[in-house]
Amino acid sequence: MCGMCISRVTFDLTRLARKQSLAADSVGSATAHTSHVDTGPGLTNGSTVMDQLIRSTPYRREPWNKGKLVGQKAPLKLKDIWAIRVRLQLGERARELALFNLAIDSKLRSCDLVKLRVRDVTHGDRIAARAVVMQQKTQRPVQFEITEQTRESLGAWMRRAGLRADDYLFPSRLRASPHVSTRQYARIVRSWVSQIGLDSAAYGTHTLRRTKASLIYRRTKNLRAVQLLLGHTKLESTVRYLGIEVDDALEMAEQTEV
Repeated sequence: MCGMCISRVTFDLTRLARKQSLAADSVGSATAHTSHVDTGPGLTNGSTVMDQLIRSTPYRREPWNKGKLVGQKAPLKLKDIWAIRVRLQLGERARELALFNLAIDSKLRSCDLVKLRVRDVTHGDRIAARAVVMQQKTQRPVQFEITEQTRESLGAWMRRAGLRADDYLFPSRLRASPHVSTRQYARIVRSWVSQIGLDSAAYGTHTLRRTKASLIYRRTKNLRAVQLLLGHTKLESTVRYLGIEVDDALEMAEQTEV
């Protein structure tokens, strides 16, 4: 065989050997990286391009108030208070009657109301005419009155439920919670206003907190007294809470004839 032919065969064999070597290296590299797929910066072991896309796509939560009426909840009028009270009395719903009456009298936030214990509203075996509790939000004490009809409804409820001094005043019927939750309380309030023909979207737990405070202000115009009863640290908070500026302006405008 001539020298040129031998050189050609040698060159072809060398190229074939190089291709086989590269193929083997490729297979070995793929095997070694089965637990680590590096498709770009930011990927971890076992990640895929789809994983990266899922992580990089921002999660957009739907706004909690989308499609809902938000803002201050309207207080109840006197006729509404008695409409609810009479329904609860006729239905012999002792727990709800006590809860409704105490919510009106105490003017407490829902988080404080549902956590009341029997000892918070009693002196020995008697229900107190006044009580003091520490507010969860402000960590400041607030005092409230307990009217006679509220004391009667509380007494009837505590006797029926057999509550003791250390028991929660409104225990939950669910085993997971020792007392009525704020969410349960909100559902109860919505059912009250719905039963007397009011729009439940316009009323809430703050409705009961605002009701008596609004009535007191309307009768006395004593803003400082309402501030103390609500436990607000700033007078401006009470003004905003009751919506006094707007309501008073409208009232003056209605009384002015031109």
